[in-house]
Amino acid sequence: MEHDVAEEVQNFYERYPYPPPADNLDRYRRLWQDQHRRRAEYRLLWPGRPYRDAHSILVAGCGTSQAAKYALRWPAAQVTGIDVSRTSVRGTEQLRRTHGLANLQVHQLPIARAHELGTGFDQIVCTGVLHHLADPDEGLAALREVLAPGGAMHLIVYAPYGRTGVYMLQEFCRRLGIRANDVEIRDLMAALRRLPPGHPLEQLLRDAPDFRQQSAVADALLHPQDRAYSVPQLFEFVERAGLTFGRWIRQAPYSSRCGVMGQVPQASRLRALAAADEYAAVELFRGSMVRHSAIVYRRDDGSDTPRVSFEGEAWLRYVPVRMPDTVCVQEHLPPGAAAVLINQSHTCRDLILPLNAAEKHMFDAIDGTRRVSEIADHARPDLARTFFERLWWYDQVVFATSPQA
Repeated sequence: MEHDVAEEVQNFYERYPYPPPADNLDRYRRLWQDQHRRRAEYRLLWPGRPYRDAHSILVAGCGTSQAAKYALRWPAAQVTGIDVSRTSVRGTEQLRRTHGLANLQVHQLPIARAHELGTGFDQIVCTGVLHHLADPDEGLAALREVLAPGGAMHLIVYAPYGRTGVYMLQEFCRRLGIRANDVEIRDLMAALRRLPPGHPLEQLLRDAPDFRQQSAVADALLHPQDRAYSVPQLFEFVERAGLTFGRWIRQAPYSSRCGVMGQVPQASRLRALAAADEYAAVELFRGSMVRHSAIVYRRDDGSDTPRVSFEGEAWLRYVPVRMPDTVCVQEHLPPGAAAVLINQSHTCRDLILPLNAAEKHMFDAIDGTRRVSEIADHARPDLARTFFERLWWYDQVVFATSPQA
């Protein structure tokens, strides 16, 4: 049965690769010429580890371009891409030749056989793949097997509540026997344009321009294998694989400290919960998350999972690094604000962070080399602590947490 599902998924991606193949990644290359972007991504994964850009990366389920993008963004790294789809592998190979990516290898290989690569990896990227496997537990366990000690894994899986409309339309298609072929997909796209107002899929259709593409509609509504994980289910999934949760790629949407969640009457009760329970409750209240994007580590590393903490005095020695997606707005501000910070990668529009004049002065002094103690030398320690903790929870900065880093 599992073999049949795996073969069906492979055949599906042979016909409808998603994302569609890319012809050129020059714009992507220019974006990642900014060394600051690489430093911020590295600190997201490894706050306390000495910086190096010559690490090894496995992109598991690389699709048509993801492995090539990682080879461009980390030119000193050795990048390996694997995928079950011949179409995806050919697309990646074409990009490797087009852009002269000598640091990229690509193989047609299922995730469950990643051990056949015969090596371990410092970083594993598996985004949007595990929830399509016949046995996701087997897939994640296979990736954990090739994650090197001290390595970090970036996972993305579907979330259930924000995809309610997707699952309703999937069932609609099953009941009518709608298949993944060009004619049926075109008819389905025409039907989506007549979706009644108020349908749970309506907002997602409006916010996701991908739904104008055949491959995106096929991937969302006609995929032969699709499951979703709530926050508690994701934590259990990670635990079963011998891994431990590190942090969310974007943590503000899950936090009771940020945006509307910090303003509800139950905010203090949310903050009193254990972290996993808090995240689970916030997921239920927000109700719109369509995916979970997390960083996980091996549970048997023999070293502590990297943690950022504002207990004690160690935070004064942290070096903050700005997130590259942050913009500082200084027009049409709320009363008393000198600026507002917005991380453009957030999809929840309530996640804005107003700064007063003193806070903006400290934010402007963040250059990726100075410690918090140097930046906040004239500020009251309690106010500085509160400010830098808020920056971190709102995904405005990451930190290098040790002198070695």
